Amino acid sequence: MQLSLARFVAVILAFVVLAQGSLARQEKPELPGSTRGSRVARTLPADAAERAGISLTLVAGDLTDEQVKELGEVAPNVKILRARSREDAMKLAPGADAVDGRWVSAEFLVKATRLSWIHSPSAGVDRLVTIPGLRENKALVVTNARGVHGPAIADHAMAMLLSLTRRLPWYDEAQDKGTWTRDEPPARGVALAGKTMLVVGIGGIGTEIAKRAHGFDMHVIATRRSDTPSPDFVEHVGKPDELAVMLPKADVVAICVPLTKETERLFDQKTIRAMKRGSYLINIARGKIVDTTALIAALKDGHLAGAALDVTDPEPLPAGHELWGMKNVVITPHVAADGELTDQRWWALYKENVRRFGAGEALLNCVDVEAGY
Repeated sequence: MQLSLARFVAVILAFVVLAQGSLARQEKPELPGSTRGSRVARTLPADAAERAGISLTLVAGDLTDEQVKELGEVAPNVKILRARSREDAMKLAPGADAVDGRWVSAEFLVKATRLSWIHSPSAGVDRLVTIPGLRENKALVVTNARGVHGPAIADHAMAMLLSLTRRLPWYDEAQDKGTWTRDEPPARGVALAGKTMLVVGIGGIGTEIAKRAHGFDMHVIATRRSDTPSPDFVEHVGKPDELAVMLPKADVVAICVPLTKETERLFDQKTIRAMKRGSYLINIARGKIVDTTALIAALKDGHLAGAALDVTDPEPLPAGHELWGMKNVVITPHVAADGELTDQRWWALYKENVRRFGAGEALLNCVDVEAGY
C-alpha cells in the first residue's frame, strides 16, 4: 500500500510530535518529595470558584519578587507575606495560616491561632519537633525538604571520602609549598573498588550516597527502619537493631539518619569500636549522632583510618578544637547541601506544596512529629 505525500508527511510529523513529547518528559526534572504519610493542612471547597474566595496567608522567608510572583500564579488564593527575622514573623503570627519553619517558636505558636501548616526549609526537623506546643497540636501539618538535598550532599560525601582515601590533604600541603614530590604520603592511597560501604539510614540522602558508592564498584549494604524497597544495587538492608552485626563488614560507614532520641550518640565508644579497624566514618547528618570524644580516640589509635565530617559536636566547631589539627580528618562547616541543583529542587518542592496548600490537597514530605522525621 502506497502512502500519498500528504499522508506520509502527516505520519512523519506525528512521530516527531510524539518524540518531542517523549524528550520533554525525559528532560523534565523529577519533582523531589514523598507522598508517604501525605496530609491535607487545610480542607477547602472542591469547587474552584468557592475555593478562590478563601484567602490563606503564608508567612514566608526572604523570597525574591520573582518567586512571590510564581507562587501567586500557582496559588492565587495564598497571600505571601515575607519575614526577614523572627521578630517580623511574630508580628504576622495572628494572621498566619502557614509559616516557614525558621520563624517558629513556642511564642509564635501561641499567637498563630489560625496556623495549619509549617514547612521546614531543611530536611532535619530536630529543633522544630521539640518546640513546646507543636506535638500537642495534632491538627498542625509539618513538612520538610526531605529528598531535596540528596544529590549535592552525596557528591560532597564522596568528595570528602576520596580526599581521605587518595591522601589529597597531604598533596595539598605540598602544593601550598610549591613542592613537586612523589614521596609516599604517611599512608598509601586506597582504591574504593571492592570495598564495602554501610549506609546507616538509607532514605533520600542515603540512597544518593549508595548510588555513587555503587558507581565506584563498592558493595553497598544499609540499614532502614521502614520496609520501603531499596534499589537493586544495595545488596542487603537490615533493621537498626542489626547495626552492630553489620558494622564490622564495612570499610566505609556513612551516617544518614535524622537526629532523634534514638539516634543521639548512636555512634558512641561501643559502636565506633564495633567498626572494622582501618575503616572510614562519614557524617553528613547531625553532629550529636557521634560521640566526639570516642571518635577522636579511635582516630588517634588507628582504629579508624579517617573521618569525613560536614557536621560536628559542638557546632560550630570552635577554634583550637582537637579535630582541626588531625591529619586523618576532613571537616567542612555544614555546607554539604549547598549547590545550584539544591536550590532548584528546593524551589520545585516548595512551589508545589504552596500550590497544594492553596488547592486544599495533601502536602508532600509530611513529617511524623512523634518519630522526629
